[in-house]
Amino acid sequence: MSKQAFLFPGQASQFVGMGKELIEAFPESKLVFEEANDILGFNLSKIMFEGTEEELKETNITQPSVFLHSIISAKFKLQDIKPEAVAGHSLGEISALVSAKAINFKDGLLLVKERSNAMHEACIQNPGTMAAIVGLEDSKIEEICCEINDDVCVAANYNCPGQLVISGSLTGIKKAETLLLAAGAKRVIILNVGGAFHSPLMSPAKERLATMIQSISFKSPECPIYQNVNSFAQTDSEIIKSNLIQQLTSPVLWTQTIQAMLKDGITEFIEVGGNGTVLSGFMKRIDRNANIRTA
Repeated sequence: MSKQAFLFPGQASQFVGMGKELIEAFPESKLVFEEANDILGFNLSKIMFEGTEEELKETNITQPSVFLHSIISAKFKLQDIKPEAVAGHSLGEISALVSAKAINFKDGLLLVKERSNAMHEACIQNPGTMAAIVGLEDSKIEEICCEINDDVCVAANYNCPGQLVISGSLTGIKKAETLLLAAGAKRVIILNVGGAFHSPLMSPAKERLATMIQSISFKSPECPIYQNVNSFAQTDSEIIKSNLIQQLTSPVLWTQTIQAMLKDGITEFIEVGGNGTVLSGFMKRIDRNANIRTA
């Protein structure tokens, strides 16, 4: 029997015009977009439908846009499917929690709003960046990051075999680039991001997010959620909350998460929302035989 899991993307899965296709296919989804606009206090759907690529790259727009697109996609495209498990990449973990009914839609959206604003301010307070390292073993990348002990440089996203993203201060990443290329990395790609996500430089945002998370009512999810910080399946609401707080300054163990889900018997993955290519692309590198489709 097929065991299905929903996977929710994070930043970098946005696209110009996102959401228009949902309105056209499911006119009743307009009510959810309008509810989101009311909760946020600004017209997010207008930016999603008509905004430019640059507008959609702003963290305080990207995060609620991707979250909303994922939640509406799950609600209307997958309403007849009850997943055996859920997981989300970074921001996508909040989408996964709403999908599994661990938190409600309004709390999820307000949490995303607070998360994006807090991260934006942390980026201003502690400038930094991220870089994708291609063609070097994870262990070697980790070793080099540890060598830069006079600056901030850490492994941040274990996306798939052969691609690990590092995060840190501007000088820390620059030092790492030189050392990684000398060690044999094929490419060091500086990412177009607002700051050093999933690094200690996000500590101010973590503190703000912790306060809000503690104020939200969490329930046990309807199915296990595999969380970024340790790749384990969780159903205990208090552990889920703790892991969600730790997420902002901890690496995203995405490769390990997918491997754990496969080991636990998941036979079909559905990438829910966004442009439908990010997590599917990682999956091909993690296990080319895995069954994944998009919604």
